[in-house]
Amino acid sequence: MSRDEVRVAWEPLKAFAREVFVGVGMPPENAEIVADVLVWANLRGIDSHGVLRIPSYVEMVDKGEMNPKPNIEVIKETVATVFIEADRDQGPAATTFAMHRVMEKAKQVGVGWGLIRNFMHQGAIGYYSLMAAKADMAGITLVCNPPNMAPYGAKAPGVHNSPIAIAVPAKHHRPLILDMATSVAAGGKLSLAKDKGIAIPEGWALDKEGKPTTDPNLSAMLIPTGGPKGSGLALMFECLSSIMAGNPLLEPVLANPGQERRHNQNSVVAAVDIGLFTDVEEYKRHIDTVIHHLKALPKADGVDEIFVPGEPEDYCHDERAQDGIPLPEGTVRKLRQMAERFNVQLPSGMRNEQ
Repeated sequence: MSRDEVRVAWEPLKAFAREVFVGVGMPPENAEIVADVLVWANLRGIDSHGVLRIPSYVEMVDKGEMNPKPNIEVIKETVATVFIEADRDQGPAATTFAMHRVMEKAKQVGVGWGLIRNFMHQGAIGYYSLMAAKADMAGITLVCNPPNMAPYGAKAPGVHNSPIAIAVPAKHHRPLILDMATSVAAGGKLSLAKDKGIAIPEGWALDKEGKPTTDPNLSAMLIPTGGPKGSGLALMFECLSSIMAGNPLLEPVLANPGQERRHNQNSVVAAVDIGLFTDVEEYKRHIDTVIHHLKALPKADGVDEIFVPGEPEDYCHDERAQDGIPLPEGTVRKLRQMAERFNVQLPSGMRNEQ
C-alpha cells in the first residue's frame, strides 16, 4: 500500500456512504443499495467504481441530473420481459429491482429480459449479474451512456465504452463472472489515476486532439479494446438498450456535436434458468471441472497462476474484507468534504489529515 493511502474497514465505509446518500435525499433503502454496490466494488479491487464515485453522485443531485427520490415503474411487461422507467434514479435501486423481476420471470418461463431506461450510473455491473448466479441462474447485464470512446479509426468520441457482465454458478468454486468494458480501460480508472496523482498507461486514452496521452487530466476519450471489436460491441449494445428503449444516447450527440449533453444511462439485464436446459448440479460440476483443467494448463513464462474470470477479484475481496480497503489521499480528501457537508462521521483512519 502506498504511503499516501489509508486502510478503511468496509462496514463503516459502507455505513458512511449510506448516510451521505440519505443526506442528499435518497430513501434509506435506496441509499443502502447504492452504498452496497460501491463498497462491493472496492472490496473486489474495482476501485474505479467504488466510493470515489460518491462526490460525483452528490454532484448529479446538485445539478438536478439525478432524482434522489425516483418513481421507478414498469412501463410494459410480458411473461418473459419487463420495461422499466427509472425516473433518473442513481441506478442501483432500479437495476436490482429489474434483476429481481427478470429472475422471477426466468423461474416461470426459463428466461427473463429487462430493459431499463433513464438512470445515472449503475456502478460495477457485475454486482447485478452475480445476483442471478447466486440463485443458480446465468445473469447478464450491459449498460450504455453518451459517447466517451473513439470508434476504431476515429479521433473523436462516437460510442460509449459500454460494459457487459456475465455470471454463472459453480459447485465448489465461486461463480465465474466476466465484467468488462468495451474500452481498453474503464473510464473510472482515469478518475482513480487523478486521485492517486499518477499517469495512465499508453493505449488507454486520447486527448481532445485525438492524440494518445498518458495524462489522465488531458484524456478526452477512451480507446476501444480490440479495435473494431470493442467499438462494434459498444454500438450493438446501444442498439439493444438505448434505441430499443426510445432513449437514444449516441445519436443526439453525434447529430449535434457542440451541444451540451445530459448524463444518462440505459441498460439490459437478463436471467436464464439453467434448470430449463440441464440439471443444475451437473452444470455446476462441469463448470468446476473446466476451471480445474484451465488452471492446470502449462503456464507461460513469468506466470505464477492461471486465473479464470472473477478469480483475481475474489482473492482481493478476501484480503480487503480482512485488512480493509485502501483509499488514495485524493479520494479521502473528497470524502472528508462530503462528511463535513452532510455532518456524517468519517470511518476510522480517515478522520485526521495523513
